[in-house]
Amino acid sequence: MWNFNQFADNIAFIDDNGNEVTYAKVQREGDQIAEAIGRRCLVFCMCSNTMGAVLGYTGFLKHEIVPILLSAHMDEELLQNLIDTYCPSFLWMPVALSERYAEFESIYTCWDYVLLKTAYKKEYPLYEELGLLLTTSGSTGSPKFVRQTYENVITNARQIAEYLELDATERPVTTLPMNYTYGCSIINSHLLVGATILLTEKSLMEREFWAFMKEQRATSFGGVPYTYEMLDKLRFFRMDLPDLRTITQAGGKLGPELHKKFAEYAFEKKKRFVVMYGACEATARMGYLPHDKALEKYGSCGIAIPGGHLYLIDENGHVIDEPGVVGELVYEGPNVTMGYAVCGEDLCKGDERGGKLQTGDMAKCDEDGFYFIVGRKKRFLKIYGNRVNLDEVDRLIKAQFDIIDCASTGVDDHMYIFVTDESILEDVRIFISDKTRLNPSAFCVIKINEIPKNDAGKILYTELEKYYG
Repeated sequence: MWNFNQFADNIAFIDDNGNEVTYAKVQREGDQIAEAIGRRCLVFCMCSNTMGAVLGYTGFLKHEIVPILLSAHMDEELLQNLIDTYCPSFLWMPVALSERYAEFESIYTCWDYVLLKTAYKKEYPLYEELGLLLTTSGSTGSPKFVRQTYENVITNARQIAEYLELDATERPVTTLPMNYTYGCSIINSHLLVGATILLTEKSLMEREFWAFMKEQRATSFGGVPYTYEMLDKLRFFRMDLPDLRTITQAGGKLGPELHKKFAEYAFEKKKRFVVMYGACEATARMGYLPHDKALEKYGSCGIAIPGGHLYLIDENGHVIDEPGVVGELVYEGPNVTMGYAVCGEDLCKGDERGGKLQTGDMAKCDEDGFYFIVGRKKRFLKIYGNRVNLDEVDRLIKAQFDIIDCASTGVDDHMYIFVTDESILEDVRIFISDKTRLNPSAFCVIKINEIPKNDAGKILYTELEKYYG
Protein backbone atom coordinates (compact mmCIF):
# COMPACT_ATOMS: atom_id res chain seq x y z
CA MET A 1 0.00 0.00 0.00
CA TRP A 2 1.26 3.50 0.82
CA ASN A 3 4.89 4.24 1.68
CA PHE A 4 4.48 6.50 4.71
CA ASN A 5 8.20 6.48 5.50
CA GLN A 6 8.83 8.30 2.20
CA PHE A 7 6.99 11.32 3.64
CA ALA A 8 7.82 10.73 7.31
CA ASP A 9 8.08 14.42 8.31
CA ASN A 10 5.12 15.63 6.23
CA ILE A 11 1.85 16.38 8.03
CA ALA A 12 -0.63 13.68 6.97
CA PHE A 13 -3.78 14.83 8.80
CA ILE A 14 -5.02 17.98 10.52
CA ASP A 15 -8.41 17.97 12.22
CA ASP A 16 -10.71 20.87 13.04
CA ASN A 17 -9.62 20.79 16.69
CA GLY A 18 -6.11 21.77 15.68
CA ASN A 19 -4.59 18.30 16.09
CA GLU A 20 -2.08 17.13 13.49
CA VAL A 21 -0.09 13.95 12.85
CA THR A 22 2.89 13.28 10.61
CA TYR A 23 3.17 10.36 8.21
CA ALA A 24 5.68 8.81 10.63
CA LYS A 25 3.03 9.02 13.38
CA VAL A 26 0.42 7.46 11.08
CA GLN A 27 2.81 4.55 10.52
CA ARG A 28 3.44 4.11 14.27
CA GLU A 29 -0.25 4.24 15.16
CA GLY A 30 -0.98 1.65 12.46
CA ASP A 31 1.74 -0.62 13.78
CA GLN A 32 0.28 -0.43 17.29
CA ILE A 33 -3.30 -1.20 16.31
CA ALA A 34 -2.09 -4.11 14.16
CA GLU A 35 -0.10 -5.45 17.11
CA ALA A 36 -3.21 -5.26 19.29
CA ILE A 37 -5.18 -7.29 16.74
CA GLY A 38 -2.34 -9.69 16.08
CA ARG A 39 -3.52 -11.36 12.88
CA ARG A 40 -5.29 -10.97 9.54
CA CYS A 41 -9.03 -10.90 10.21
CA LEU A 42 -12.25 -8.97 9.58
CA VAL A 43 -12.90 -5.64 11.34
CA PHE A 44 -15.95 -3.39 11.22
CA CYS A 45 -14.63 0.18 10.93
CA MET A 46 -17.28 2.70 11.98
CA CYS A 47 -16.21 5.77 10.05
CA SER A 48 -16.24 9.49 10.68
CA ASN A 49 -13.97 12.21 9.33
CA THR A 50 -11.89 12.20 12.49
CA MET A 51 -8.35 11.29 13.45
CA GLY A 52 -9.17 7.98 15.12
CA ALA A 53 -11.14 6.72 12.13
CA VAL A 54 -8.47 7.44 9.50
CA LEU A 55 -5.62 6.13 11.65
CA GLY A 56 -7.50 2.88 12.14
CA TYR A 57 -8.34 2.59 8.45
CA THR A 58 -4.77 3.18 7.27
CA GLY A 59 -3.41 0.80 9.89
CA PHE A 60 -5.76 -1.97 8.80
CA LEU A 61 -4.85 -1.72 5.12
CA LYS A 62 -1.10 -1.40 5.77
CA HIS A 63 -1.14 -4.57 7.85
CA GLU A 64 -3.54 -6.64 5.71
CA ILE A 65 -6.35 -6.55 8.25
CA VAL A 66 -9.61 -6.40 6.28
CA PRO A 67 -12.03 -3.58 7.21
CA ILE A 68 -15.67 -3.20 6.27
CA LEU A 69 -16.20 0.57 6.16
CA LEU A 70 -19.53 1.72 7.62
CA SER A 71 -20.90 5.02 8.86
CA ALA A 72 -20.46 5.72 12.57
CA HIS A 73 -23.94 7.28 12.37
CA MET A 74 -25.58 4.11 11.05
CA ASP A 75 -28.88 2.93 12.52
CA GLU A 76 -28.15 0.64 15.49
CA GLU A 77 -30.54 -2.12 14.43
CA LEU A 78 -29.20 -2.23 10.88
CA LEU A 79 -25.63 -2.34 12.16
CA GLN A 80 -26.43 -5.23 14.49
CA ASN A 81 -27.88 -7.19 11.58
CA LEU A 82 -24.63 -6.73 9.66
CA ILE A 83 -22.52 -7.73 12.67
CA ASP A 84 -24.59 -10.91 13.06
CA THR A 85 -24.24 -11.65 9.33
CA TYR A 86 -20.45 -11.21 9.06
CA CYS A 87 -19.25 -12.03 12.61
CA PRO A 88 -16.29 -9.60 12.59
CA SER A 89 -13.43 -10.36 14.95
CA PHE A 90 -13.17 -6.71 16.01
CA LEU A 91 -15.11 -3.44 15.97
CA TRP A 92 -13.28 -0.12 15.55
CA MET A 93 -15.59 2.68 16.62
CA PRO A 94 -15.90 5.98 18.47
CA VAL A 95 -15.63 5.56 22.23
CA ALA A 96 -19.11 7.07 22.60
CA LEU A 97 -20.65 4.23 20.57
CA SER A 98 -18.82 1.47 22.41
CA GLU A 99 -21.21 1.72 25.36
CA ARG A 100 -23.72 -0.26 23.29
CA TYR A 101 -21.35 -3.22 23.24
CA ALA A 102 -20.43 -3.69 26.87
CA GLU A 103 -20.24 -7.47 26.31
CA PHE A 104 -17.18 -7.02 24.04
CA GLU A 105 -13.67 -6.56 25.43
CA SER A 106 -11.91 -3.22 24.92
CA ILE A 107 -8.29 -3.92 24.02
CA TYR A 108 -6.91 -0.71 22.49
CA THR A 109 -7.73 2.99 22.22
CA CYS A 110 -6.40 5.63 19.84
CA TRP A 111 -7.57 9.24 19.94
CA ASP A 112 -11.36 9.07 20.17
CA TYR A 113 -11.64 5.47 18.94
CA VAL A 114 -11.64 2.10 20.67
CA LEU A 115 -10.96 -1.44 19.44
CA LEU A 116 -13.47 -4.00 20.70
CA LYS A 117 -12.81 -7.72 20.51
CA THR A 118 -16.05 -9.52 19.71
CA ALA A 119 -17.13 -12.85 21.18
CA TYR A 120 -17.92 -14.63 17.91
CA LYS A 121 -16.44 -18.10 17.72
CA LYS A 122 -17.03 -18.23 13.96
CA GLU A 123 -14.39 -16.57 11.76
CA TYR A 124 -14.93 -16.63 8.00
CA PRO A 125 -11.90 -17.38 5.77
CA LEU A 126 -10.63 -14.34 3.84
CA TYR A 127 -9.39 -14.46 0.26
CA GLU A 128 -5.68 -13.63 0.24
CA GLU A 129 -6.02 -10.55 -1.99
CA LEU A 130 -9.13 -9.18 -0.25
CA GLY A 131 -8.22 -5.76 1.14
CA LEU A 132 -11.36 -3.73 1.73
CA LEU A 133 -15.16 -3.98 1.67
CA LEU A 134 -17.44 -1.05 0.88
CA THR A 135 -21.21 -0.89 0.81
CA THR A 136 -23.10 -0.40 -2.45
CA SER A 137 -26.39 0.74 -0.92
CA GLY A 138 -25.76 3.77 1.23
CA SER A 139 -27.03 3.38 4.80
CA THR A 140 -29.95 0.98 4.23
CA GLY A 141 -28.14 -1.86 5.98
CA SER A 142 -27.92 -4.13 2.96
CA PRO A 143 -25.46 -6.99 3.56
CA LYS A 144 -24.13 -6.51 0.01
CA PHE A 145 -20.55 -5.24 -0.16
CA VAL A 146 -18.02 -4.71 -2.92
CA ARG A 147 -14.88 -6.83 -2.52
CA GLN A 148 -11.81 -4.72 -3.33
CA THR A 149 -8.25 -6.02 -3.57
CA TYR A 150 -5.12 -4.22 -2.41
CA GLU A 151 -4.17 -3.87 -6.07
CA ASN A 152 -7.56 -2.30 -6.84
CA VAL A 153 -7.10 0.30 -4.11
CA ILE A 154 -3.52 1.30 -4.84
CA THR A 155 -3.93 1.18 -8.64
CA ASN A 156 -6.97 3.47 -8.60
CA ALA A 157 -5.20 5.81 -6.18
CA ARG A 158 -2.32 6.06 -8.67
CA GLN A 159 -4.69 6.60 -11.59
CA ILE A 160 -6.48 9.42 -9.76
CA ALA A 161 -3.22 11.02 -8.61
CA GLU A 162 -1.99 10.97 -12.21
CA TYR A 163 -4.94 12.63 -13.93
CA LEU A 164 -5.43 15.17 -11.12
CA GLU A 165 -1.67 15.81 -11.01
CA LEU A 166 -1.55 15.46 -7.23
CA ASP A 167 1.58 16.17 -5.18
CA ALA A 168 2.63 16.77 -1.58
CA THR A 169 1.52 20.41 -1.66
CA GLU A 170 -2.17 19.42 -1.85
CA ARG A 171 -4.43 20.11 1.14
CA PRO A 172 -7.86 18.57 0.43
CA VAL A 173 -10.65 19.15 2.95
CA THR A 174 -13.13 16.36 3.68
CA THR A 175 -16.63 17.06 2.40
CA LEU A 176 -17.69 13.43 1.99
CA PRO A 177 -17.88 10.47 4.40
CA MET A 178 -14.77 8.29 4.31
CA ASN A 179 -16.91 5.14 4.11
CA TYR A 180 -18.32 6.43 0.79
CA THR A 181 -16.23 5.29 -2.17
CA TYR A 182 -15.63 8.87 -3.38
CA GLY A 183 -14.57 10.10 0.05
CA CYS A 184 -12.36 7.06 0.54
CA SER A 185 -10.65 7.58 -2.83
CA ILE A 186 -9.74 11.17 -1.91
CA ILE A 187 -7.95 9.87 1.18
CA ASN A 188 -6.24 7.03 -0.69
CA SER A 189 -4.94 9.15 -3.57
CA HIS A 190 -3.65 12.00 -1.43
CA LEU A 191 -1.86 9.69 1.03
CA LEU A 192 -0.06 8.26 -1.98
CA VAL A 193 1.67 11.59 -2.70
CA GLY A 194 2.36 12.78 0.84
CA ALA A 195 -0.34 15.47 0.93
CA THR A 196 -2.00 16.95 4.04
CA ILE A 197 -5.64 15.93 4.48
CA LEU A 198 -7.89 18.30 6.44
CA LEU A 199 -10.44 16.39 8.54
CA THR A 200 -13.82 17.76 9.53
CA GLU A 201 -17.30 16.44 10.20
CA LYS A 202 -18.73 19.90 9.52
CA SER A 203 -20.88 20.32 6.42
CA LEU A 204 -20.66 22.99 3.75
CA MET A 205 -23.82 24.48 5.26
CA GLU A 206 -21.93 25.42 8.44
CA ARG A 207 -19.82 28.54 8.88
CA GLU A 208 -17.27 26.52 10.85
CA PHE A 209 -16.51 24.48 7.72
CA TRP A 210 -15.55 27.55 5.71
CA ALA A 211 -13.57 29.00 8.60
CA PHE A 212 -11.60 25.75 8.89
CA MET A 213 -11.09 25.58 5.14
CA LYS A 214 -9.73 29.13 4.95
CA GLU A 215 -7.62 28.84 8.11
CA GLN A 216 -5.95 25.66 6.87
CA ARG A 217 -5.59 26.92 3.28
CA ALA A 218 -7.45 24.03 1.66
CA THR A 219 -6.46 23.54 -1.97
CA SER A 220 -9.33 21.28 -3.03
CA PHE A 221 -12.62 19.68 -2.15
CA GLY A 222 -14.96 17.17 -3.76
CA GLY A 223 -18.72 17.09 -3.98
CA VAL A 224 -21.72 15.21 -5.32
CA PRO A 225 -24.41 16.93 -7.44
CA TYR A 226 -26.35 17.97 -4.33
CA THR A 227 -23.19 19.64 -2.98
CA TYR A 228 -23.01 21.86 -6.04
CA GLU A 229 -26.70 22.68 -5.87
CA MET A 230 -26.15 23.88 -2.31
CA LEU A 231 -22.99 25.81 -3.23
CA ASP A 232 -24.93 27.62 -5.93
CA LYS A 233 -27.48 28.73 -3.32
CA LEU A 234 -24.75 29.66 -0.83
CA ARG A 235 -23.33 32.24 -3.24
CA PHE A 236 -20.13 30.24 -3.51
CA PHE A 237 -19.09 32.21 -6.59
CA ARG A 238 -18.64 35.36 -4.47
CA MET A 239 -16.38 33.70 -1.89
CA ASP A 240 -12.75 34.71 -1.59
CA LEU A 241 -10.81 31.41 -1.63
CA PRO A 242 -7.30 32.24 -2.85
CA ASP A 243 -5.79 28.89 -1.84
CA LEU A 244 -8.42 26.79 -3.61
CA ARG A 245 -7.00 25.21 -6.77
CA THR A 246 -9.30 22.34 -7.67
CA ILE A 247 -12.91 21.29 -7.19
CA THR A 248 -14.06 17.83 -8.22
CA GLN A 249 -17.50 16.32 -8.76
CA ALA A 250 -18.69 12.70 -8.86
CA GLY A 251 -21.43 10.63 -7.24
CA GLY A 252 -24.00 11.11 -9.98
CA LYS A 253 -24.69 13.22 -13.02
CA LEU A 254 -24.47 16.97 -12.52
CA GLY A 255 -27.13 18.91 -14.43
CA PRO A 256 -25.68 20.47 -17.61
CA GLU A 257 -26.63 24.01 -16.58
CA LEU A 258 -24.89 23.73 -13.21
CA HIS A 259 -21.93 21.97 -14.84
CA LYS A 260 -21.54 24.91 -17.19
CA LYS A 261 -21.91 27.45 -14.37
CA PHE A 262 -19.10 25.92 -12.30
CA ALA A 263 -16.93 25.45 -15.40
CA GLU A 264 -17.31 29.16 -16.16
CA TYR A 265 -16.44 30.04 -12.56
CA ALA A 266 -13.31 27.87 -12.68
CA PHE A 267 -12.22 29.41 -16.00
CA GLU A 268 -12.69 32.96 -14.73
CA LYS A 269 -10.96 32.31 -11.38
CA LYS A 270 -8.16 30.22 -12.93
CA LYS A 271 -9.12 27.14 -10.92
CA ARG A 272 -9.70 23.58 -12.08
CA PHE A 273 -13.16 21.99 -12.16
CA VAL A 274 -12.98 18.25 -12.80
CA VAL A 275 -16.13 16.18 -13.30
CA MET A 276 -15.49 12.48 -12.72
CA TYR A 277 -17.32 9.21 -13.32
CA GLY A 278 -17.03 6.18 -11.10
CA ALA A 279 -18.53 3.35 -9.09
CA CYS A 280 -17.60 1.37 -6.02
CA GLU A 281 -17.41 -1.69 -8.30
CA ALA A 282 -14.45 -0.02 -10.04
CA THR A 283 -12.87 0.88 -6.67
CA ALA A 284 -13.76 4.52 -7.29
CA ARG A 285 -13.06 6.25 -10.60
CA MET A 286 -13.47 5.11 -14.23
CA GLY A 287 -13.66 8.37 -16.16
CA TYR A 288 -12.93 12.07 -15.86
CA LEU A 289 -13.44 15.24 -17.86
CA PRO A 290 -10.11 17.09 -18.10
CA HIS A 291 -10.38 20.54 -16.55
CA ASP A 292 -9.42 22.24 -19.80
CA LYS A 293 -12.46 20.63 -21.43
CA ALA A 294 -14.89 21.49 -18.61
CA LEU A 295 -16.56 24.31 -20.52
CA GLU A 296 -16.29 22.93 -24.03
CA LYS A 297 -17.75 19.53 -23.05
CA TYR A 298 -20.03 20.47 -20.15
CA GLY A 299 -22.54 17.71 -19.41
CA SER A 300 -19.99 15.01 -20.23
CA CYS A 301 -18.49 12.52 -17.77
CA GLY A 302 -15.35 12.57 -19.91
CA ILE A 303 -12.90 9.93 -21.01
CA ALA A 304 -11.37 6.83 -19.41
CA ILE A 305 -8.85 7.31 -16.61
CA PRO A 306 -5.18 6.38 -17.30
CA GLY A 307 -4.85 2.63 -17.73
CA GLY A 308 -8.59 2.11 -18.26
CA HIS A 309 -10.89 1.67 -21.26
CA LEU A 310 -14.50 2.79 -21.76
CA TYR A 311 -16.83 1.64 -24.54
CA LEU A 312 -20.52 1.08 -25.28
CA ILE A 313 -22.43 -2.10 -26.06
CA ASP A 314 -25.92 -2.65 -27.46
CA GLU A 315 -28.58 -4.93 -25.96
CA ASN A 316 -26.98 -7.92 -27.69
CA GLY A 317 -23.54 -7.18 -26.23
CA HIS A 318 -22.06 -5.89 -29.48
CA VAL A 319 -19.67 -2.94 -29.34
CA ILE A 320 -21.11 0.37 -30.58
CA ASP A 321 -18.64 2.31 -32.73
CA GLU A 322 -20.89 5.07 -34.06
CA PRO A 323 -20.99 8.41 -32.24
CA GLY A 324 -24.30 9.52 -30.80
CA VAL A 325 -25.74 6.02 -30.39
CA VAL A 326 -26.95 5.13 -26.88
CA GLY A 327 -25.73 1.92 -25.27
CA GLU A 328 -24.63 0.49 -21.95
CA LEU A 329 -21.30 1.85 -20.74
CA VAL A 330 -18.62 -0.78 -20.09
CA TYR A 331 -15.30 -0.23 -18.35
CA GLU A 332 -12.17 -2.38 -18.36
CA GLY A 333 -9.15 -1.79 -16.15
CA PRO A 334 -7.05 -3.04 -13.24
CA ASN A 335 -9.25 -1.17 -10.73
CA VAL A 336 -12.33 -3.30 -11.49
CA THR A 337 -13.11 -5.10 -8.24
CA MET A 338 -13.60 -8.82 -7.68
CA GLY A 339 -17.37 -8.90 -7.19
CA TYR A 340 -19.81 -8.78 -4.29
CA ALA A 341 -20.20 -10.34 -0.87
CA VAL A 342 -23.67 -10.79 0.60
CA CYS A 343 -22.67 -13.03 3.53
CA GLY A 344 -19.61 -14.14 5.46
CA GLU A 345 -19.10 -17.20 3.27
CA ASP A 346 -18.47 -14.92 0.27
CA LEU A 347 -15.32 -13.42 1.80
CA CYS A 348 -13.21 -16.32 0.53
CA LYS A 349 -14.25 -15.78 -3.12
CA GLY A 350 -11.72 -14.70 -5.73
CA ASP A 351 -12.09 -12.51 -8.82
CA GLU A 352 -15.44 -12.94 -10.56
CA ARG A 353 -15.16 -10.02 -12.99
CA GLY A 354 -11.84 -10.42 -14.79
CA GLY A 355 -11.24 -6.68 -15.00
CA LYS A 356 -14.50 -5.91 -16.85
CA LEU A 357 -17.52 -4.02 -15.53
CA GLN A 358 -20.86 -3.46 -17.21
CA THR A 359 -21.83 -0.29 -15.40
CA GLY A 360 -25.61 -0.36 -15.86
CA ASP A 361 -25.42 3.26 -17.04
CA MET A 362 -26.74 4.17 -20.46
CA ALA A 363 -24.57 6.63 -22.37
CA LYS A 364 -23.55 7.96 -25.76
CA CYS A 365 -20.18 9.01 -27.12
CA ASP A 366 -19.53 12.09 -29.26
CA GLU A 367 -17.21 12.43 -32.27
CA ASP A 368 -14.29 13.38 -30.02
CA GLY A 369 -14.58 10.32 -27.76
CA PHE A 370 -16.25 12.01 -24.79
CA TYR A 371 -19.04 10.12 -23.00
CA PHE A 372 -22.39 11.50 -21.85
CA ILE A 373 -24.58 9.59 -19.36
CA VAL A 374 -28.25 9.58 -20.38
CA GLY A 375 -29.84 7.27 -17.81
CA ARG A 376 -29.53 4.25 -15.54
CA LYS A 377 -30.34 0.68 -16.41
CA LYS A 378 -30.83 -0.73 -12.92
CA ARG A 379 -32.86 0.20 -9.89
CA PHE A 380 -30.60 2.56 -8.03
CA LEU A 381 -30.97 6.23 -7.26
CA LYS A 382 -28.32 8.70 -6.19
CA ILE A 383 -29.75 10.64 -3.24
CA TYR A 384 -27.41 13.53 -2.38
CA GLY A 385 -24.52 11.43 -3.67
CA ASN A 386 -25.51 8.30 -1.76
CA ARG A 387 -26.42 5.37 -3.96
CA VAL A 388 -29.65 3.88 -2.62
CA ASN A 389 -30.96 0.48 -3.69
CA LEU A 390 -34.69 0.86 -4.31
CA ASP A 391 -35.32 -2.85 -3.79
CA GLU A 392 -33.73 -2.57 -0.34
CA VAL A 393 -35.99 0.38 0.45
CA ASP A 394 -39.05 -1.68 -0.50
CA ARG A 395 -37.83 -4.54 1.65
CA LEU A 396 -37.36 -2.29 4.69
CA ILE A 397 -40.80 -0.73 4.33
CA LYS A 398 -42.57 -4.06 3.97
CA ALA A 399 -40.80 -5.44 7.03
CA GLN A 400 -41.48 -2.39 9.20
CA PHE A 401 -45.12 -1.77 8.28
CA ASP A 402 -46.20 -5.35 7.65
CA ILE A 403 -47.61 -4.54 4.22
CA ILE A 404 -47.59 -6.57 1.02
CA ASP A 405 -47.39 -3.88 -1.61
CA CYS A 406 -45.18 -0.86 -2.04
CA ALA A 407 -42.97 0.47 -4.81
CA SER A 408 -40.05 2.90 -4.77
CA THR A 409 -38.85 4.77 -7.81
CA GLY A 410 -37.91 8.32 -8.83
CA VAL A 411 -35.02 10.39 -10.11
CA ASP A 412 -31.70 11.40 -8.58
CA ASP A 413 -32.18 13.31 -5.29
CA HIS A 414 -35.94 12.65 -5.33
CA MET A 415 -37.40 9.29 -4.34
CA TYR A 416 -41.09 8.54 -4.72
CA ILE A 417 -42.53 5.76 -2.59
CA PHE A 418 -45.96 4.37 -3.43
CA VAL A 419 -48.15 2.62 -0.86
CA THR A 420 -51.81 1.64 -0.73
CA ASP A 421 -52.46 2.74 2.87
CA GLU A 422 -52.99 6.46 3.38
CA SER A 423 -52.53 6.27 7.16
CA ILE A 424 -48.80 5.49 6.94
CA LEU A 425 -47.64 8.15 4.46
CA GLU A 426 -45.71 10.35 6.90
CA ASP A 427 -44.52 7.40 8.97
CA VAL A 428 -42.95 5.80 5.88
CA ARG A 429 -41.23 9.03 4.89
CA ILE A 430 -39.69 9.54 8.34
CA PHE A 431 -38.77 5.85 8.62
CA ILE A 432 -36.81 5.78 5.36
CA SER A 433 -35.18 9.10 6.15
CA ASP A 434 -34.03 7.70 9.51
CA LYS A 435 -32.81 4.42 8.02
CA THR A 436 -30.82 6.05 5.25
CA ARG A 437 -29.75 9.05 7.36
CA LEU A 438 -30.78 11.31 4.47
CA ASN A 439 -32.87 14.49 4.54
CA PRO A 440 -36.65 13.84 4.57
CA SER A 441 -37.09 16.34 1.74
CA ALA A 442 -35.63 13.74 -0.63
CA PHE A 443 -38.62 11.44 -0.10
CA CYS A 444 -42.22 11.78 -1.23
CA VAL A 445 -44.72 9.08 -0.22
CA ILE A 446 -47.83 8.78 -2.37
CA LYS A 447 -50.99 6.77 -1.78
CA ILE A 448 -52.44 4.92 -4.78
CA ASN A 449 -55.24 2.36 -4.90
CA GLU A 450 -53.17 -0.40 -6.45
CA ILE A 451 -49.52 -1.00 -7.35
CA PRO A 452 -49.53 -1.58 -11.15
CA LYS A 453 -48.20 -5.00 -12.18
CA ASN A 454 -47.99 -7.14 -15.30
CA ASP A 455 -49.35 -10.65 -15.70
CA ALA A 456 -46.17 -12.10 -14.22
CA GLY A 457 -46.63 -10.03 -11.08
CA LYS A 458 -43.76 -7.65 -11.83
CA ILE A 459 -44.29 -4.01 -10.94
CA LEU A 460 -44.77 -1.67 -13.90
CA TYR A 461 -42.57 1.20 -12.80
CA THR A 462 -43.14 3.16 -15.98
CA GLU A 463 -46.81 3.52 -15.06
CA LEU A 464 -45.79 5.24 -11.82
CA GLU A 465 -43.90 7.96 -13.67
CA LYS A 466 -47.15 9.83 -14.36
CA TYR A 467 -47.23 10.76 -10.67
CA TYR A 468 -43.92 12.60 -10.79
CA GLY A 469 -42.67 12.82 -14.40
